[in-house]
Amino acid sequence: MAVPVIDLSKLEGSERAATMAEIASACEEWGFFQLVNHGIPLDLLDRVKKVCSECYKMEREEGFKDSKAVQLLNDLIDSGEACKTLDDVDWEDVFILQDDNQWPSNPLQFKETMKEYRLELKKLAEKMLNILEDNLGLSQDHIKQTFSGNGSHNPFFGTKVSHYPPCPRPDRVGGLRNHTDAGGLILLFQDDKFGGLQVLKNGQWFDVQPLASTIVINIGDQIEVISNGRYKSALHRVLTSANGNRRSIASFYNPALEAVIEPAVMSGGGKIEKAGYPSFVFGDYMEIYAKQKFMDKELRFQSIGIN
Repeated sequence: MAVPVIDLSKLEGSERAATMAEIASACEEWGFFQLVNHGIPLDLLDRVKKVCSECYKMEREEGFKDSKAVQLLNDLIDSGEACKTLDDVDWEDVFILQDDNQWPSNPLQFKETMKEYRLELKKLAEKMLNILEDNLGLSQDHIKQTFSGNGSHNPFFGTKVSHYPPCPRPDRVGGLRNHTDAGGLILLFQDDKFGGLQVLKNGQWFDVQPLASTIVINIGDQIEVISNGRYKSALHRVLTSANGNRRSIASFYNPALEAVIEPAVMSGGGKIEKAGYPSFVFGDYMEIYAKQKFMDKELRFQSIGIN
């Protein structure tokens, strides 16, 4: 058993129905899948790898050496406590790209390349949302309209650029703790040499294998709500390694903070089934998520109003 790998180009031919079914199954059974032939130019992906790796070396690497995670691990090793681990720290260097925030200046090609990449990823995200809507029996653009507050706001689209540097004691600290993603749809361009991303299914952790030029898709909490639990956001984590500097570029297509999220109504008129989730404002959910990201998502849903 492995995380599904789906050829998106087959949507254009005689295998469309089978490919749609593959995507539906992956959303229902895994909450994670990998896309090949997704339409993102391969030369652009190569340029993204290059500028992000160079950016880390030029602007981030030295700072990570003085980070809280490194300091805490060094203190733990020096203490001689053989069995103790760092359970509330992530061995991760990270920064966020949005349209309106400050971006790294180096290398010179970084801004141009990542702007082009984000435009392509946003188009892919909206294409995938249309596919999810079709499989769920929703009207086209239902999710985008929901995320935008029926057109009153722009959905949030951010890109998280992470590196997981070599760790001297992978047995004492993780790369990123177990969590589900708060938002809508996540599109990940992960390292094709160094693994570490794992997803939980039926109580067992599975590797999301590094495959060249793929885009990993995972379902966020808000898609779970809109689908009334038919599609589940999956618990995932990143392991550390003593070898290699793992690169991870995750783009998040999320609701606007003002958007109201609730189980969807099918185009036929009736509820998908009895609502298992409340109606809530996404910004309120994010306030809870900020405090409970690494706790069970069921607690977050209860806090936002599930009885």
